[in-house]
Amino acid sequence: MDSGDIVDGTDPGGGRRAHIGSFTSGGGHGVTTASVDPHTGALTVLSAVGSVEDPSYLAYARDTGVLYAVSEGERGAVAAFRSTAGGLEPLGPAVHVGGSGPTHLSTAGRRLFTANYTSGSVSSLPLAADGAPGGPASVLAHRGSGPDAGRQERPHAHQVLPDPTGRWVLSVDLGTDSVRVCALDPATGALRVHAETALRAGTGPRHLAFHPGGAVAYVLHELEPQLTVCRWDAASGRLDPVAEVPVVSGAAAGVVRPYPSAVAVPSDGRFLWTAVRGTDAIATFSLAGGAEKPQLTSTVDCGGSWPRDLVADASGRRLYAANERSGDVTWFDVDPQTGRPVRAGSVPVPAATCVVFA
Repeated sequence: MDSGDIVDGTDPGGGRRAHIGSFTSGGGHGVTTASVDPHTGALTVLSAVGSVEDPSYLAYARDTGVLYAVSEGERGAVAAFRSTAGGLEPLGPAVHVGGSGPTHLSTAGRRLFTANYTSGSVSSLPLAADGAPGGPASVLAHRGSGPDAGRQERPHAHQVLPDPTGRWVLSVDLGTDSVRVCALDPATGALRVHAETALRAGTGPRHLAFHPGGAVAYVLHELEPQLTVCRWDAASGRLDPVAEVPVVSGAAAGVVRPYPSAVAVPSDGRFLWTAVRGTDAIATFSLAGGAEKPQLTSTVDCGGSWPRDLVADASGRRLYAANERSGDVTWFDVDPQTGRPVRAGSVPVPAATCVVFA
């Protein structure tokens, strides 16, 4: 597949689109666009754009209809695209973010944020009225380290996202075993650390997801297969850990080292899912006992190898796993009673890294 080639000119999804990131350095095609069948959730690849190096994470802004992609290189950058009938069209040139190795990005209002893993920082970029990003308004450098000398020798910001109110910006740092709560200056766009929540040393927090109720957040750790349940107080900007929950069974962890990657919670808040690389599994947790009490109920195969990302569709009835090493995106139907994913199909996407829906 060459950059920008249309693989299938039809759109059986009736206009619904999914965008899939992939590592170009690993043979991926960049940003792949697929249609989504409204009845089955099946993906059909339509086109790909290879102009961005290693777009390891994507974000879609619904208010402007703009898709953003990080470029996870030494000189980190972000690119913006608008979706057209013929595929994705760049919304101006890529913009450097002032940090290296960005692995995540998100938007809030007229701001875009990137988590720069290699340099251990978070960047705040302004967005024009049409959604085009400008140069960074601020770059907030993290400080600290962790006990794992190979992975935590310095800060490694892995995720940055606004809280449900949009008042705070949270950054998850694998290298410092902490989550920083940042305040955003509305005039300048600069980020300022308001509070820092310390998590257990050596666990390597990677990603965070909020429960739709807004008062609970779940932090997934990469260096230990754990999920930390936290209370979130939006009024004070406080994140307080209350419990740790294993995401793999002891038997599974003893066979191969697990590397959890992604956590997803549907809009109805009934379940929680985690993807785990190494064991190549998706774990289902019931939240029937309350948002603070996830209970592991089942574990299924991810449908491929090394699930780097896991996302639920808007209905919460389907899950999509981006399996990096097997080079595919696999989708699952979710049992409405148990939340257990049932494999329904897959599509080849070399070196797949993430999935977002437009």
